[in-house]
Amino acid sequence: MRILIVEDETPLGSAVQDRLRRAGHAADWFTTLEDARAALAAASYDFLLLDLGLPDGSGRDLLRQVRREGSRMAILVTTAQDQISDRIAGLAGGADDYIVKPYDVDELLARLDAVSRRYVALADNRLVVDDVEIDLARRRMSRLGAEVDLTAREWAVIELLARRPGAICSREQMEDALYGLGEEIESNAIEVFVSRVRKKIGAGLILTVRGRGYRLARHVAS
Repeated sequence: MRILIVEDETPLGSAVQDRLRRAGHAADWFTTLEDARAALAAASYDFLLLDLGLPDGSGRDLLRQVRREGSRMAILVTTAQDQISDRIAGLAGGADDYIVKPYDVDELLARLDAVSRRYVALADNRLVVDDVEIDLARRRMSRLGAEVDLTAREWAVIELLARRPGAICSREQMEDALYGLGEEIESNAIEVFVSRVRKKIGAGLILTVRGRGYRLARHVAS
């Protein structure tokens, strides 16, 4: 997933961004509403991690704006322990969940996964292509019943294609999904990850569309 972190506490924001990137997500981190709005205008995000107390205003304003514009991006708000009214207002304003500061980053990851599973449940959450099964809700892939061991970014490639079955994903779209702003990207990074996945599950799952990108082979949803 591509995740936008809006958090003005530098140690926390840095730690969250680092942990999310190590988990295979593309994570961008900003400390103000102004920068967050600029990021949302420049890139497409799957998830927004939003602090409600920011130096240039309330995160609730951004939350309302995002929902007013019709975005279905998943949103998790963070609040201080004693701000119960903010938590209630955040949920009422369209947030999917909240987490109270201070929080453990591993707990945050679990919350992100839980919210993501709810969104996956609205669409196909299990895809079968020949002898390969992709379980988006559980973030697992198996071949002939045996689980395939994937790195975080190898899974990110599979997840991106599986969430858009049949659609062609360009190299640029895949780089956006796998890397955050400012991360260094090798010129052949996407080709390398696709090649690694193919070695693990065969060449038939990910198809190359010459000059355009990659797509998932025809599947049966169940």
